[in-house]
Amino acid sequence: MPTSHPAPRFDVLAIGNAIVDVVAPAGEDFLASHAMSKGAMALIDAAAADALYAAMPPGQESSGGSAANTAAVAAMLGARVAYMGKVADDILGKVFRHDITAAGVHFPTPPLVGGAPTARCLIVVTPDGQRTMNTFLGACVAFAETDVDASVVAAASVLYLEGYLFDPPAAQAAFYAAADAAHAAGRRVALSLSDAFCVGRHRAAFRELVAEHVDILFANEAEICSLYETDSFDAAAELARDDVALAALTRGEAGSVILQGAETVTVAAEPATVVDTTGAGDAYAAGFLAALTAGRSLAACGRVASIAAAAVIGQYGARPMADLKALTAGVAL
Repeated sequence: MPTSHPAPRFDVLAIGNAIVDVVAPAGEDFLASHAMSKGAMALIDAAAADALYAAMPPGQESSGGSAANTAAVAAMLGARVAYMGKVADDILGKVFRHDITAAGVHFPTPPLVGGAPTARCLIVVTPDGQRTMNTFLGACVAFAETDVDASVVAAASVLYLEGYLFDPPAAQAAFYAAADAAHAAGRRVALSLSDAFCVGRHRAAFRELVAEHVDILFANEAEICSLYETDSFDAAAELARDDVALAALTRGEAGSVILQGAETVTVAAEPATVVDTTGAGDAYAAGFLAALTAGRSLAACGRVASIAAAAVIGQYGARPMADLKALTAGVAL
């Protein structure tokens, strides 16, 4: 007889790097003078973080990190959300904890005491809306298997893993432990590839993780092509179809493609004036998972996801200021 599992307490549990985001506009010359690769995420040390922060123009500072953004946006859409990530027992850590819980997200991870400071991501946005990120991971590298609360994992319909967290080695063990706990409880595991350069750093490990432990895959065109080492989006999409039960692949202005078994659903991008692409993929995943766990069709999931992403790219920062529930209220089932 099949094993029965209790109804989930949470729709989504996100695990990722708990980071305070600093977002500021700057020109192409700023990228060149600081040897930044436009549109990428680079890991930097504490000294580089201090120097770059001092050089950046004035900007916005808020709690962030990819999976934390997804958690907050999903909560805005009415999903029941939990989050795990490591902050320090410092001022920025307290700010992060207050912000994420104020967004309606359950955050059970205890702070790191006596170690590295809370992480921060310094984000430069060029006039074309592209974001270039420089991340000091700080306390994030301390997130480990012991921080995975299996009872919270088992209580979530979908476990959502942030690809960026794959950089610290201890977090990889945490990923596998969380995925095993989710599947043992009859839940689904979702992964965001996060960044093509991140995929390049860990391609073999990601390929194994996707094929063996992931049910739902989120990626943009560059990330999925990097994962499967091909220049063809169509070829990469078919390989993803073989590896996971469900894939949601974004293509910027070309919209997104959702693959499930033999089914393919194409979703148009929502019209938007691009101000800042920071958090677009995070918001897309949030909208998709909020709709999916509410029992919506794949087409509706893609539409809600696209609306959420459009709301983010039309403003500075990764947390929409618009009323997402109102914007998505008319989406057909």
